[in-house]
Amino acid sequence: MAVVARFQVEYTRFLDAQGEATQALPPFALDPAALIPLYRAMTQARLFDSKAIALQRTGKIGTFASALGQEAIGIGVASAMRAEDVLVPSYRDHAAQLVRGVSMAESLLYWGGDERGSDFAVPRMDFPIAVPIATQVCHAAGCAYAFKLRGEPRVAVCMLGDGGTSKGDFYEALNLAAVWQAPLVVVVNNNQWAISVPRSQQSAAPTLAQKAIAAGIEGCQVDGNDVVAVHHLAQQGIAKARAGGGPSLIEAISYRLGDHTTADDATRYRDPAEVETQWAFEPIRRLRNYLLRLTAWSPEQEEALVKECSNEVNAAVEAYLATPPPGAADMFDHLYATLPAALQEQRAMALHFALRFAPREVGGGGGHG
Repeated sequence: MAVVARFQVEYTRFLDAQGEATQALPPFALDPAALIPLYRAMTQARLFDSKAIALQRTGKIGTFASALGQEAIGIGVASAMRAEDVLVPSYRDHAAQLVRGVSMAESLLYWGGDERGSDFAVPRMDFPIAVPIATQVCHAAGCAYAFKLRGEPRVAVCMLGDGGTSKGDFYEALNLAAVWQAPLVVVVNNNQWAISVPRSQQSAAPTLAQKAIAAGIEGCQVDGNDVVAVHHLAQQGIAKARAGGGPSLIEAISYRLGDHTTADDATRYRDPAEVETQWAFEPIRRLRNYLLRLTAWSPEQEEALVKECSNEVNAAVEAYLATPPPGAADMFDHLYATLPAALQEQRAMALHFALRFAPREVGGGGGHG
């Protein structure tokens, strides 16, 4: 008997749960000041997340998917991308979107049911949020292949949850991306739960990273609560893809500290003691402890940062609530280059009813509130 091939999955961590360095940090992180923008971005993302949940509870937006405890993944990955790269996100990736330049007001518009929130002013080529599970991996593979065909030094970065790795879309996209040697990086946020299904019941595979092996793609694991490690591996995978080295997959190990969405009640299927234990590993405190230990951060700076980010979040909420609702004809005007005759009648009817039932008080209708 001969051994045809051997495989291994490497795991990377630089900062442990207490914020202690476990090994020499990568070059980008040697200057503690370079880590402060990452810390700020995680803080802003968490405050935005909390405000979005409050807005949902008061009827100001629709169902929202919290990224509580998973901020290091979105921030670490997006901060490693170039502006010309393309992010293909899932519904839990607003942290990455904010780094990419999506405004908080745009994000709230989307979650408020207004598709204008996906008309990003800054990252114009980034894909909108994908709600269907794992379908965006196919889109990302096609996007990456287009970059290769055009000879463009760009990379598609796709993000999905652990549950998405059980879908055929995921496997098919990896297979094609590998055959095409497309410049694609797939990031799996393994937050241990696919709604109410725990990781242990999703797959018997010891890692999710090894699912890349069958496709001929390099797969690795990273501590998803260590933003330094996430950024480092994302940087390596993106550089490899940009240089023509083909796709790769990163499994980021994290934990979903909140509910699956605001429509979920995780206490029905999850032990609160487990959640309490996982709080010790969350990413923001970890990086803060590291910076405090190096005297690169202080309680005064922390207070100022929280105040600054809170003001930014509140200003975004005000902008969102003040945005006039979309017009009744928008669903027709932005669907076809030339509206078919059958829909022209429907458009006229929509405008008729919109005028008939429009608020008649002075000042007209309100915004998204």
